[in-house]
Amino acid sequence: MGILNTLGLVVTLAFALPVALLGVNLVISGRATIGIALCVVAVLMVALKQYVTTPDDVPTAAAEKTVNAVVKDEEN
Repeated sequence: MGILNTLGLVVTLAFALPVALLGVNLVISGRATIGIALCVVAVLMVALKQYVTTPDDVPTAAAEKTVNAVVKDEEN
């Protein structure tokens, strides 16, 4: 996972975590249907970011391939 994907995941988590926390709070307060729905939405936000390729991901993938071709990893 490259640095651009990591930054994208951090931004996605910044939006998904408050939704998940609100969902958990609603489940605890007794509104389980809405709370579970919000938790599912939060999980889907992260899952879609990780596993679905969008048109915005194409330039990111191209940039990562270019950086990986120019900069060699010394650990391997």
